[in-house]
Amino acid sequence: MTSFLAGLIGSGIGPSFSPPLHEREAAHHGLRYVYRLLDTDVLGTDVGDLVRTARRFGYDGLNITHPCKQAVIPHLDELSPDAGTLGAVNTVVFDSGRAIGHNTDWTGFKESFARGLPDAPVERIVQLGAGGAGAAVAHALLTLGAGRVTLVDADPARATALAAELTGRFGDGRAASAPQDDLPGLLAGADGLVHSTPTGMAGHPGLPLPASLLRRDLWVADIVYRPLETELLRQARALGCRTLDGSGMVVFQAAHAFHLFTGRTPDTGRMLTHLTELVDT
Repeated sequence: MTSFLAGLIGSGIGPSFSPPLHEREAAHHGLRYVYRLLDTDVLGTDVGDLVRTARRFGYDGLNITHPCKQAVIPHLDELSPDAGTLGAVNTVVFDSGRAIGHNTDWTGFKESFARGLPDAPVERIVQLGAGGAGAAVAHALLTLGAGRVTLVDADPARATALAAELTGRFGDGRAASAPQDDLPGLLAGADGLVHSTPTGMAGHPGLPLPASLLRRDLWVADIVYRPLETELLRQARALGCRTLDGSGMVVFQAAHAFHLFTGRTPDTGRMLTHLTELVDT
């Protein structure tokens, strides 16, 4: 039986569904597949040490999550074109001793959005978060044809830098940055809101913005998947907003990573069912 060893590096990842999500799909392919959590908080080490250790111990691949998607890059030998363009890595494949960084976040979000909000207006979008996941999500939105994505981040310089990169890639006027104080005005004229910060995760509860800024005709997408119904989505649904939770993104990015690790084509419908079962457990 063919065997694979994979893992997830990040902070506070104890509640992650990645191990059973990968291992259940592998079982359907007749693979022996072990997926470990490598929590930087629990292990008291950084992402570079963990990548080196995984390489030494014969891992086939790693997933990378908050807050390591950009910090991991100096510890890799090569980046795929997507990872190089985005400046963020969420998947590392070990190939003949080389550590190669990939980004399946943007394709995961793109597929999730296309399926979950297929006819949503995308002329004006406000995005909260300009970190590693935010870079992937904004790239996906502009690839899907968004007219303009305005980035708001707790670190204004980070939002400004990402907006400049996106403008260089997609053209003048397609991306911009704004301070948090501008949110009321921005959201009043926006078609949709995308949330791509850790706020709302199991370890970071709460709302990323005042609920009073939401309105019924605003669609709201959240990339957090644990819990699937974040406080942001709960408040948005109570108002009657169309919403998109993080389940699709996590499944599709995991499916793309699974293919990179194993060479096998996963069944995304089956993986979505697995995630639903895990959430309900």
